[in-house]
This record gives sequence, structure tokens and C-alpha cells, in this order.
Amino acid sequence: MSQGIKMDTIILYHGSPNKIVTPVFGGGDDKHDYGRGFYLTENIDLAKEWAVCRPNEQNGWVHKYELNTKNLKILDFQEKDVLSWLAELMKHRDAADSKRYRMLAAKFIDKYGIATDAYDVIKGWRANASYFYIAKEFVRDNIDIDILEELLLLGGLGIQYCIKSELAYSKYYLNDVVENQGKLFDFVAQNFPNMDTEDFINVYI
Repeated sequence: MSQGIKMDTIILYHGSPNKIVTPVFGGGDDKHDYGRGFYLTENIDLAKEWAVCRPNEQNGWVHKYELNTKNLKILDFQEKDVLSWLAELMKHRDAADSKRYRMLAAKFIDKYGIATDAYDVIKGWRANASYFYIAKEFVRDNIDIDILEELLLLGGLGIQYCIKSELAYSKYYLNDVVENQGKLFDFVAQNFPNMDTEDFINVYI
């Protein structure tokens, strides 16, 4: 485990129903928000959600990583127009299965999309259930562009990182795997009421 965090290093978490996770270049699902890749977040609570997101999962694990960002090319959608972010989601996730939607989405992507192939890491909001409805209505001109960003970000979507390139995978340093999430987070709440789970992990794990 690291004795200190370097300037170019960030701590990220990955939630999974699997106790053992090995990030593999080229892995993942094309239909995730930013396509194939390994998804992480700086927010440990969001990682906890991911760990038990399947309906039949009762327990999961949060894995802790250090990512050395030095020399990595990172696309941060928070620094881009929200339309570019929406276009990226449309590349990978269908908000509707109609022929008309697919035609309108393709035009939207051509107009607002960003070429992402040259980037090592993509950083941006995650899409929640409201994305599908909003995306469908927006491409049909039923939602005004002036309120689009406000609608998409209502409730706070959370920020995620998607590791894309072979270079980015090679700069991973896997720390200790956090315990079963139910046991660990219940233990912290009961025995360390003045310490949140992230502080507990940094101090004791």
C-alpha cells in the first residue's frame, strides 16, 4: 500500500459484485456510458451503489485504485458543452429504439460529438434513468436547449472515470481490496460514528 499520494495521482474506487477484479485493456461493455473501458469514481458512495446494482446482489466489494495521471490525455466533459456529453452517450446508449430516434440521434452526434479515440481516460457525469427520457425528447425538439443542462444534472449524477487506452491501464496500482461492503460500512457506522467510510479506509486499510 502506498505510503503517500503523489501529486499526479488520484484515488479512485470501483464497485463490483466480484471480490477479485482485474482491469483488462479492451474489456467492458460497448453499451456503457462511454463505451468499453474500466469505470471508476472518486466518490466511494457511488462505488458502493455500483457494487450492489444488480437486482439479485445483496453484497459487493469496493476496490481501491491509484491512477497516475501524468502524461495521460484526459477528456473531461465537465469542461465541454453539455451537448457534447449528451452526444457521447448517444453513441453508446439508445434512449429509444425507433427508426426516427436513431436518425435524429445520428444527426445530433454528427453536429455535437467529440472524437474520443485519442484520449486515454474519459471523465464525466454518469447517465441515470432520466437521461433516456430527456435525450429522446430533446432530439425531437420537445425540450428547450436553455434548460437541458439543468434537467440533466438535477439530483447530481455523480462523476465517473472511464479508462480507455492501454497506456492508462498500465499506470494502475491496485491497493488493498475493501471488504464486503455491507460488513465494512455497517462496522464503520456502528463503531466510528464521527468518521465517514472514506476516512476510515484511508486511516486503517
